[in-house]
Amino acid sequence: MSPLEWLNDQLLRMEWLHDAVTRLVEGSLGMSTQERMGASVHFFLYDSAKILLLLTAMVFALSWVQSYFPPERTKALLGARRGLGAKVLAALLGTVTPFCSCSSIPLFIGFTRAGLPLGVTFAFLISSPLVDLASLVLLAGAFNWAIALAYVLAGLVLAVLGGLLIDRMRMEAHLEPIVDDRAVGRPSADMPRRERASLAWRQTREVLDKVVGYVLIGVGVGALIHNWIPQGVIDSLLGARNWWSVPVATLVGVPMYADLFGALPVAEALVARGVGLGTALALMMSVTALSLPSLILLRRVVRPRLLALFTAIVTIGIVLLGYLFNWLAPLLT
Repeated sequence: MSPLEWLNDQLLRMEWLHDAVTRLVEGSLGMSTQERMGASVHFFLYDSAKILLLLTAMVFALSWVQSYFPPERTKALLGARRGLGAKVLAALLGTVTPFCSCSSIPLFIGFTRAGLPLGVTFAFLISSPLVDLASLVLLAGAFNWAIALAYVLAGLVLAVLGGLLIDRMRMEAHLEPIVDDRAVGRPSADMPRRERASLAWRQTREVLDKVVGYVLIGVGVGALIHNWIPQGVIDSLLGARNWWSVPVATLVGVPMYADLFGALPVAEALVARGVGLGTALALMMSVTALSLPSLILLRRVVRPRLLALFTAIVTIGIVLLGYLFNWLAPLLT
């Protein structure tokens, strides 16, 4: 085993934690991990601990980076560019900003209020909940680096293309009167290191407070899928050979509200039960980018026609990416 493989197994997959949870379940709790109940308890304890540990480390690191990009600086960076370059930069900035669509919308409001082109603001809005550096690390831990990098690249491409299309449609008249954006945090790019660390830790606690419940629910659902739902039921609904599995998975994700951290264990469990990689990722992307609560919140700042266009672009993009990942799965796994 190479040093890189060892680091991946121990730091991302946390095999040491897997072994420790196995000893806890089989030794202290007296349950067999070869039976459904013991396997479910092991899945829940191991995945919950692994995701929350990785999440804490990554959110702190991203919050530290984020502190160098207060809204005013971000607006200035985006406002200095036009065309394709502006959309690419907006999508990339989305990777170091809020971790769910509802928390991205206040920044979207601020960018629109600052007069940034609509396509730029929507490229950011698509990218922000869908792709971030934490998703890269968590996906690498759940699957592998090839899948993680392909997912991030696909999310960025979807954000850029969505921004370009919305620009082409000239939808500026379909914005609602912009409300005050005071909800957007305003860290300073030149704050002292100790204050920056304090801000990063405070934001980490805030994010954990918001997502820990969704993580536990997601892991619980993953344990249920992994050990209790009959294989025939999964195959009939989301089987890799069913052409309708990707659209169904995309639509199923819309009524849910979670972020990637809560949706990831569900996707991981589905893949383990034979669901196509693209189908599972389509469900995950739909939950994070198209959840009903975030669409309701977005409706407060955009009119129905623009909201419908945004929803259609993201939905079609997710379905196409789902089929693409199903096709590429043999090369990525």
